Amino acid sequence: MADSSFDIASTYDKQEVANAVNAAAKEIANRYDFKNVGAKVELVGEVIKMEANTEDRCKAVLDVVETWLIKRHVSLKHLDVPEAGPRLSGKEYKLDCPLKEGISSENAKKITKLIREEFPKSVKTQIQGEEVRVTSKSRDDLQAVQRLLKDADLDVALTYTNYR
Repeated sequence: MADSSFDIASTYDKQEVANAVNAAAKEIANRYDFKNVGAKVELVGEVIKMEANTEDRCKAVLDVVETWLIKRHVSLKHLDVPEAGPRLSGKEYKLDCPLKEGISSENAKKITKLIREEFPKSVKTQIQGEEVRVTSKSRDDLQAVQRLLKDADLDVALTYTNYR
């Protein structure tokens, strides 16, 4: 019997992100606490841009965006929020949050080490760019790997693709 495999990647649904940002923009336009504070949010390429006239209102816009991302089943691990917080630009506070996709080589090494420690003989891993290929003779082992990674505390959102 041929080996079974799957790829571990870190991707998000771009349409779901666009839907979440649009829903957040509508909510911000309609909410009373955002009236006359210049609050707005938009998706520009791979960056969610937020602004308001106070730092607290800008953080509140971020909270609304995060709420809508969760409702649309997009992991917040894809959102790269700057540690410094909103920056003052003229009279407005702005916050640009790029969206992260792909597994860094550092995280890929953590994932492969974790799998090798748990399944030393039965499961093979291979780093392929921004993905990790996991191969085994047993599909049960592959499912166990997914459970292991789901419970692991990694700072990247994982998706599983290319089942064979």
